[in-house]
Amino acid sequence: MNFTRWSARLPGTQRRAAARTDHTAAPDRQAEAPGAVPAARAEQLTDEHAPVPAVDELPVREVLDRVPALVALVHGPDHRVAYINDAYVTAFGVRPLGEPARESLPELDELGLLPLLDQVLRSRKPRTLKSRKAPDGRSYTFTCTPVTEGENAGVLVFATDVTDHAEAAERLRASERRQRETAVTLQRSLLPQELEEPDDLRIAATYQPGGTEAAVGGDWYDVITLGGGRTALVIGDVMGRGVRAAAVMGQLRTAVRAYARLDLPPHEVLQLLDGLATEIDANQIATCVYAIHDPNEGRLVYASAGHLPILVRDESGVVLRADEPTGPPLGTGGWMHASGSIPLGPGSTAVLYTDGLVERRNEDLDEGIAALERALSGATGTPQVVCDRLVRSAGVTADHDDDVAVLVLQHPARTGPDSDLFRNAALELLGGIEAAPRARAFASGVLTSWRFPTELHDLGVLAASELVANSLQHGTPPMRLRLRRTDRRLIIEVTDGDDHLPRRRRAEPGDESGRGIAIVATIASNWGSRRTPGGGKAVWCEFVLPKT
Repeated sequence: MNFTRWSARLPGTQRRAAARTDHTAAPDRQAEAPGAVPAARAEQLTDEHAPVPAVDELPVREVLDRVPALVALVHGPDHRVAYINDAYVTAFGVRPLGEPARESLPELDELGLLPLLDQVLRSRKPRTLKSRKAPDGRSYTFTCTPVTEGENAGVLVFATDVTDHAEAAERLRASERRQRETAVTLQRSLLPQELEEPDDLRIAATYQPGGTEAAVGGDWYDVITLGGGRTALVIGDVMGRGVRAAAVMGQLRTAVRAYARLDLPPHEVLQLLDGLATEIDANQIATCVYAIHDPNEGRLVYASAGHLPILVRDESGVVLRADEPTGPPLGTGGWMHASGSIPLGPGSTAVLYTDGLVERRNEDLDEGIAALERALSGATGTPQVVCDRLVRSAGVTADHDDDVAVLVLQHPARTGPDSDLFRNAALELLGGIEAAPRARAFASGVLTSWRFPTELHDLGVLAASELVANSLQHGTPPMRLRLRRTDRRLIIEVTDGDDHLPRRRRAEPGDESGRGIAIVATIASNWGSRRTPGGGKAVWCEFVLPKT
């Protein structure tokens, strides 16, 4: 094959030939112009150097043989090899000319380059294949350019060594993977390893970090048993990515658990978290929902700081959305949060979630929440089954572009033998000297009907008597004694209209009072007090039932 004829069609050759023609014609026109410098005078003013040869005068083969890039020229539909340069021979060895590329250039076949040659030959448009690792262990970027001459057609393959760039990119990716693994490890270690198991709720949760290309966010959730049968549930999302977001999340989660022990209303907990978030990082904000479930009330009391609404599916399958009230995210400051409530009776299922479950780039957020509502309306089974079904219905996969946290809780509707293990009894106390004897008699009768062993019966009556006596002495009407049993514990609670919380103190030998709470704290497994929304207080204690 005549390589000189092929070289004349290499890209840019015609442009350089035209440029050379322009440059050679220019001196003649200048000589003819009035006042132009004579040619002989111009030659005297120039340095006497050898003329620089034009590009078209250079031997193409000699140039291509010396370039460090790999060059091969193929022609025809079966891509017969017309030429390979010295760099190509150094990289892959001597290759026979005139043979099809599939046989003569097997390295191109291994790299999947032959279909690209067909495409370039058909379309007559150049194509580039970036950073492919060749059999010699180095990485190349291949550019295939069509070369035509009459009916003959071929492709010029030009491979640039990009091994250094590829290795640097791989080191960067490896560093990013290590950072992501560190953030994922930190994130998972800060999440609860095992969820607490309340007596009246069945709970499941899942956390799935974003795909390998996405940095880990600050999603978290938690379940906190408050005592007295009440349970706090929290889910949140720290804005931002990486280790910093996970660290802020850990601080907020720890703070939530500490504030929950104060047994404050949800909006007061968020108020404290708002100030803490500002102190942790003034540039970092977070959304959060804090909710409390009280089985005696059959409602979920909650407060939201810019978070997505809680969804509740009742026993009939109707899904309710807890939209209001919602305040700004944590860390913004200057906002008074408020608490709301939504029914959560027996047979109901509630879902708390982060935006990764419902937010998509090409969809409105409300559309994602509506889709989740539809999925929840038909979701049945255990909380874990419901949780997995919601994640699947949202299309969350291993390469999802955002973190996802989901918390599902159910208030089971208990029937048959299970219903005997969950009982309630209450007595309104009107005050007076007969209130304490009535409370003792009521507690004794209820505990006897619940068939508690004698020791637990006597301890329960004593605790009820002490709590009622404390309320009669320090509280104000209305007063109520409530007894509740679950499959795990006995709970005794007394409420009154005074919001002064009792505290345990050491009574001196001569004191005639001050020992009631100390006695309760000694005989009970746990005790506590809290302010009630109506402006009073509740003092409670609980006894762990013996295992049968």
